[in-house]
Amino acid sequence: MPVKSLPLAAPPTPGADAPGSPKGRYAFVSLGCPKNLVDSERMLGKLAQDGYALQPDADGADVVVVNTCGFIEPARQESLAVVREMLALKARGRVGAVVVAGCMAERQRDLLLEHVPEVDQIVGVFGREDIAAVVDRAVSQRDEQRSLFRPAPVRALEDTARLRITPRHYAYLKISEGCDRLCTYCAIPKMRGKHVTKPIEEVVREANELAADGARELILVAQDTTYYGMDLYGRTRLADLIRELDRVDGIEWVRTLYAYPEYLSDEVIDALAGSPKIIPYLDMPLQHISDRVLRRMIRRVDRAATEKLLHRLRERWPDLAIRTTFIAGFPGETDAEFEELRRFVTDFKFERLGVFPYSPEPGTPAEKLDGHLPEDVKAARVAALMEAQQAVAFGYAAGQVGKELPVVVDGPDPEFAGHLRGRTTADSPDIDCAVRVKGKNLRPGDFVAAKVTAADGYDLVARAVGKPW
Repeated sequence: MPVKSLPLAAPPTPGADAPGSPKGRYAFVSLGCPKNLVDSERMLGKLAQDGYALQPDADGADVVVVNTCGFIEPARQESLAVVREMLALKARGRVGAVVVAGCMAERQRDLLLEHVPEVDQIVGVFGREDIAAVVDRAVSQRDEQRSLFRPAPVRALEDTARLRITPRHYAYLKISEGCDRLCTYCAIPKMRGKHVTKPIEEVVREANELAADGARELILVAQDTTYYGMDLYGRTRLADLIRELDRVDGIEWVRTLYAYPEYLSDEVIDALAGSPKIIPYLDMPLQHISDRVLRRMIRRVDRAATEKLLHRLRERWPDLAIRTTFIAGFPGETDAEFEELRRFVTDFKFERLGVFPYSPEPGTPAEKLDGHLPEDVKAARVAALMEAQQAVAFGYAAGQVGKELPVVVDGPDPEFAGHLRGRTTADSPDIDCAVRVKGKNLRPGDFVAAKVTAADGYDLVARAVGKPW
């Protein structure tokens, strides 16, 4: 497994500089979702402010910080493998100390100390603000305290002064933390606590800071974006937030992820569809379509409500690309219920779709449900769903040929010399598809109209039309 350390991909945000000689040199490994990445960028900023210097790989670092993912078992195994990789470097004298942070640390601190006792320090999700003190202890080999955990905050933590590791032209903007859902398969509330809304004025302040740092696309993230505001204001206020973000200068696109279907009201849909900066893309994890399975998941929506919402979105929001995810092989899922899901995927034709096999998570209600399925059955169902979606996705890509679409350029195409890799409004970074663009004088962060000339499986081939903006 390659080392997933993070080089400095963009200049630090204002306030993240530290003058003079560095206190020490560190490497950083960020794993997991975009919400975890925001935490990583905040920790990077805190370490820069404290005088530590980031280096592009682990070899020779005084300390390595691994921000882990604890969402599902495969993610935890990946996190553990990276930690062991860093510890192997430490054993050979090529790394001074190893600090483990993030969701896996929060959820399985005792297990980490049992499996990798050589770790120098462990810090939980909400200890991120103290990362500089934790690294100080690790570097100085002070072992009077090996772990630091803070309770979930009653107010959302601010995410300013981040040292960003995404490309300069896009950034993730976290609008809330935690989750009040009781989905039976999910352990996120155990790791991230209850839903805590970040005030509108704070989100807007962070958006302006990111825009000043060069971001032109903002990607809204939370555990549940549509629940935004409920705890702080007594009602959901995503529509109000969208209207405020429309006023942020320098931002071209605002993309919305992790929208729970229950609170996608007409007001929110109208705000999304009517915003000049919100692009026609919505990530809305549905997880299943069978009413019985949805009840066992405690999703609080049924098939009829889901279909009504999907059709309302299509009617009110032209050119909308909907991304969703499903869980295959949930405990008790019958052949008929899986076939219902497969037919739904084929018939509705989601533009973007991901599928996960059910993963039993310790301490969740679903772990105790009857009807757990063999791994080979779950794998076969994932493959069948992805096969159904492949036909949909290939058809969608072919249908874009001949159209002129706005594209953001991310950088050189690593596979085709002389081409650039970009994304349409239908493509979120890292999880969706790409556009292979041919054009002159294009740079990362440029937006350009592109004429689609061909489809290449899931991806598109295009040539730039006119000048970038």
